[in-house]
Amino acid sequence: MDVVHGHDHVPRTARGSVLAIGNFDGVHRGHQVLLAKARDIAKAAKTPAGVLAFEPHPRTLFQPERPHFRLTTITQRIALFRRFGMDLCVVLPFDRKLAELTADHFIERVLVAGLGIKHAVIGYDFHFGKDRGGSPQSLVAAGKEMGFGVTVVEPVADGGEVLSSSAVRAELAQGDVEGAAALLGHRWRVAGEVKGGAHRGTGMGYPTANIGLPPGTALAHGIYAVKVHVGGKVHDGAAYLGTRPTFDNGDAVLETFLLDFDGDLYGKTIELEFVGFIRGDRKFDGTPALVTQMDKDVARARELLAAIKVDVQTSD
Repeated sequence: MDVVHGHDHVPRTARGSVLAIGNFDGVHRGHQVLLAKARDIAKAAKTPAGVLAFEPHPRTLFQPERPHFRLTTITQRIALFRRFGMDLCVVLPFDRKLAELTADHFIERVLVAGLGIKHAVIGYDFHFGKDRGGSPQSLVAAGKEMGFGVTVVEPVADGGEVLSSSAVRAELAQGDVEGAAALLGHRWRVAGEVKGGAHRGTGMGYPTANIGLPPGTALAHGIYAVKVHVGGKVHDGAAYLGTRPTFDNGDAVLETFLLDFDGDLYGKTIELEFVGFIRGDRKFDGTPALVTQMDKDVARARELLAAIKVDVQTSD
């Protein structure tokens, strides 16, 4: 899959594509319908099937004081686009200059002049341009006038619930990573560089790899069964997210114990694939009681992880 940044100086091979357009945070099953539609149209037209994704999320620009819960980084989204068979990804930097473009100018300068778009695939709620002045209806009208097709995909529902990034976030906020995976069509992941901690886990026989969560991440505190991706290998693990109420009730930390692993991970980037929720965070009456519970948590994590397959994704 080719990855293009921006709409200026786009390679000739990237022009004339069928593009699914949106933020695609999470690349959930609703998004996947747009991707599949773009692939089908592109196959019939014998032209590349691509994605036009904005980075960062517009809320980062308009509400910088309110960190937004991003389900996926741009690197994760690109890996998922590749996994779902797209030929091209255009990453459009969402900055003040882009935000000030009117809907008409966005169409003329970005879609037509910049990308030479052949066909756009958008969701029913897609709005674009300054003050969100562009709508699905206005894009359809512009396409007829300027010579490109537009397909508007209606809401995709599961059990009466519309599939959305907000619905995925709501599941994660309750710790229901299995429910989130059902909406996503793949398990939710978070990545980060391993940093040093207080080494309490090592003293209790459970050394952990600690990473920071992106600002705004609203995952329920507790213990999770996880698959840990590092250096092209996958390990079983039990992850803890919480404020360590037994010790200091400080800032939230994400600590992961890798089962049957012996090695140094400091400074390395690991990616956690959340498989199942084991229990909520709580305070224990001292270290011995906590260690006893940790033994049970790890045993439960082994049970959950033994029954699942690894959710394979490849990164750039």
